[in-house]
Amino acid sequence: MQFAKRLQPLQSNVFADMDKAKAVALSAGRQLIDLSLGSSDLPAQAHVIEAIAQSLDDPSTHGYLLFHGTQAFRQAAANWYEKKFGIKVDSETEVLPLIGSQEGTAHLPLALLNPGNFALLLDPGYPSHAGGVYLASGQIYSMPLRSENNFLPVFADIPPDVLAQSRMMVLSYPHNPTAAIAPLAFFQEAVAFCQQHNIVLVHDFPYVDLVFAENGEWGTSLRDAPRTTSSMTVGSREWGSGGVEEKAMPYAPSLVPSVLQADPDKSISIEFFTLSKSYNMGGFRIGYAIGNAQLIQALRQVKAAVDFNQYRGILNGAIAALDGPQTGVADAVATFRKRRDTFISALHRIGWHVPTPKATMYIWAKLPSPWNHNSVEFCTQLVKQTGVAASPGAGFGKSGEGYVRFALVHEPPLLETAVERIAQFL
Repeated sequence: MQFAKRLQPLQSNVFADMDKAKAVALSAGRQLIDLSLGSSDLPAQAHVIEAIAQSLDDPSTHGYLLFHGTQAFRQAAANWYEKKFGIKVDSETEVLPLIGSQEGTAHLPLALLNPGNFALLLDPGYPSHAGGVYLASGQIYSMPLRSENNFLPVFADIPPDVLAQSRMMVLSYPHNPTAAIAPLAFFQEAVAFCQQHNIVLVHDFPYVDLVFAENGEWGTSLRDAPRTTSSMTVGSREWGSGGVEEKAMPYAPSLVPSVLQADPDKSISIEFFTLSKSYNMGGFRIGYAIGNAQLIQALRQVKAAVDFNQYRGILNGAIAALDGPQTGVADAVATFRKRRDTFISALHRIGWHVPTPKATMYIWAKLPSPWNHNSVEFCTQLVKQTGVAASPGAGFGKSGEGYVRFALVHEPPLLETAVERIAQFL
């Protein structure tokens, strides 16, 4: 049987490889502590589950759901975005529901790339970003992320001949796997660069809420973003063009900027969101895109050829999440912050000094000698000998070699146990 050449780059990935190593450890009787996958172990909120449960008894939710039937969800997403970032969004032309944001990042290259066109991707980066480009028969130019540059790409390093054939750039901050964050000034530079070279700017934004404010510092998104007529609330303080007043609202502004704050006219940008991280709804596969109307329409055309939408009850649950109390989001952030501090402190106690991340649910750790040039072997041997599973940095791209990613998806006592086992292994 003959298969398309585009499948060849998709034959293996970091998660599949680690699944095999975990299976070997389990068969040998190891107690597994899986820190390799960024799948939240926290539950979805009760009001979200209730909205889905009530939908099950409504026969009108049982049929196919086409685009116009998603209007209530699209409006909820637009409202959420406007209150968080202060930028107006047209729910009819600038929002598209997705079966998880990964559907968007995988399908958009089909709408933008002709065979041989380049996509500019972060290295290291999330593997599905590359997968979509391969499926579109595109080429990848990897933009290296280095610690000395705060894990931000240097646009000036991209060769002119690559730029001439480039049609899209994919960014994602807070970043998986490095946990780096990017200031608004970086996004402004990226927008100007992409406008200059006629490149679509794609921002994958799953960790919009998993950001840890330090000592009351609210980040560049509040200090530097243009003033708008929309208001934003931190605690009980409302920030807007009319000054500050005491007024409670269910939304808090993001501590990290949206790419559309750097491109408020949505001239070349599209941003992908998911409810997997903020609302612990990974298994429900619900996300959405916001951005340039032409890009939304193009992605909608691809989507129409591939699938319908989710069950309407899932969208009803998502509406409840976006419109309802946001205390669950705050609780999730507090949980992952506590886990971060526990894990970092434990690593420091065993002499493995890694920086404290300001966002995401990950620890990006530079490997000690003699493992610093073979992250795959480190992770394979670690899970084999101790049952602790992590993700090798090389699985996220060439520039990830020499690092390992730990996902903070267990409670602090189990994280402490994991570090004890790592200490024995080292």
